[in-house]
Amino acid sequence: MAVPTEGKSVQIHSFKHDGNIHRIWNETTVLKGTSNQIIGGNDRTMVTESDGRTWMTREPAICYFHSELWFNIICMIREDGIYYYCNLSSPFVYDHEAIKYIDYDLDIKVFPDMTYTLLDEDEYETHRKLYGYPDVIDHILKRNVDKLVRWIRQRKGPFAPDFIDIWYERYLTHRG
Repeated sequence: MAVPTEGKSVQIHSFKHDGNIHRIWNETTVLKGTSNQIIGGNDRTMVTESDGRTWMTREPAICYFHSELWFNIICMIREDGIYYYCNLSSPFVYDHEAIKYIDYDLDIKVFPDMTYTLLDEDEYETHRKLYGYPDVIDHILKRNVDKLVRWIRQRKGPFAPDFIDIWYERYLTHRG
């Protein structure tokens, strides 16, 4: 798999299980790129939905992708603290065009006080039937929900106290 270079601007492409595009983030600056992990940053980037509708992100965000984990984490930097939006998804691939993954509907929203809420369980069940998610995917995703909750409770990975400070500072140096 290709590895994006630090400082490069890339798109993020989210797909559904059937291969159709779900959402595209127009621009994310690569802060770290290895075969296992990509950390990126963006601020006020254009997002295009599958129906063509577009919107602009409102705050700076640090994005965490891993090639062996079935989730990615968007850390949104707001005036009242860091909010995390965790997408249960396939591990990422990078192909010189974009960071790509399959979105599996389930999400965990984490608040600045580290309380969290599991979202979109109804949407997951609907799409599991509609797209025919295999049982093995269902089991993997449920295990990764548990892993994500452990990370939140243990302040591991992007939830570690200094993660945002380090990566947001690096993002600001790339912005000039």
